[in-house]
Amino acid sequence: MSDSLRVVVGVTGGIAAYKAVGVAREFVLRGHDVHVVATASALRFVGRPTLEAISRNPVETELFDGVAEVRHVALGQSADLVVVAPATANFLAKLAAGIADDLLGTTILASTAPLVVAPAMHTEMWQNAATRANAATLRERGVHLVGPASGQLTGSDSGPGRMAEPHEIVDAALAALRPRDLAGRRVVVTAGGTREPLDPVRFLGNRSSGRQGVAIAEAARDRGAEVVLIAAHLEVPAPPGVELREVATAQELRTATLAVAADADVVVMAAAVADYRPESVAEAKIKKEQQGDELTLRLVRNPDILAELSAHPAAGRTVIGFAAETEPGDEALLALGRDKIARKGCDFLVLNRVGWTEGFATPDNSIVIVSRGGDIVTEASGSKRQVADAILDLVG
Repeated sequence: MSDSLRVVVGVTGGIAAYKAVGVAREFVLRGHDVHVVATASALRFVGRPTLEAISRNPVETELFDGVAEVRHVALGQSADLVVVAPATANFLAKLAAGIADDLLGTTILASTAPLVVAPAMHTEMWQNAATRANAATLRERGVHLVGPASGQLTGSDSGPGRMAEPHEIVDAALAALRPRDLAGRRVVVTAGGTREPLDPVRFLGNRSSGRQGVAIAEAARDRGAEVVLIAAHLEVPAPPGVELREVATAQELRTATLAVAADADVVVMAAAVADYRPESVAEAKIKKEQQGDELTLRLVRNPDILAELSAHPAAGRTVIGFAAETEPGDEALLALGRDKIARKGCDFLVLNRVGWTEGFATPDNSIVIVSRGGDIVTEASGSKRQVADAILDLVG
């Protein structure tokens, strides 16, 4: 991939068009040349001056402008990447049928660049059989769909159909340009945080949202791998196109991981696994009236899944562990990581600092990866998708 790309950002007429400004801005901030192609409806939601100021190029809208330069196909022919955000239900239908009755349609049909679309619409429209069929058709043709997410829509409506966030769209779009260097390989990723029950109501848990593990699974899928995602209480949707296995406790995660790791080429242990669990689980809710002012819990150690996998290596398999630490200093963090990888025996260990406001449940991450010998092999920071690709570069 070249350092600077020529990116066409298509904007269609949905309320989420205002977020297209963020998409264009993100591409510009990453050093790319952005050209916005907006439909007439899109400009009723977001103004041309805003899009031009952010993209630093004129906004193209008219099919019959620049006819002498064959403008209606030139934009598509020169693009390295085409991104449509938002992509309305109407746009998906037209694209699936190959209709090109405006500049955006002709630009797309004239382009051989990767095409990434970010659907955005009301839940009923997204779940309509026609829309789902159109989305499936586009995926079969190699179009990359990002989202939609589930969340607040217009008015009081909420549900699937919310456009993905600009940085997620840009990450996925740039990932579409990567070679499919993991094609034919099987990647197992654990994600989320395990929960150890105290009683039917309460549990011991952690603050992991699963975002980093999900980003790794998504990146591995986009790079051609067959992906198994073992998920413990994700707070974000699992990506389509991966095999999802849901678990709750550390012991369930161990069982699920060992069941699929034997024939895996890569295992990435990104889940936050509880080190301890209650020795016994109450069958009924623990009552404070019965316990008094103090409650004593007896905890027992959970199995060390990463160490167990590493102690039984399989030919050609790479095992990557994670270490989330609160150590404030870089040298101290690195020393902890070197000690941990020596004990665990995995091939690589991803170190990331966590705390009250960093690491867990945030869109960004910063990591250092050490090898089994303790050497630093990679450092990366940015969105969790960018970090995911840096991790997979070790095995790609």
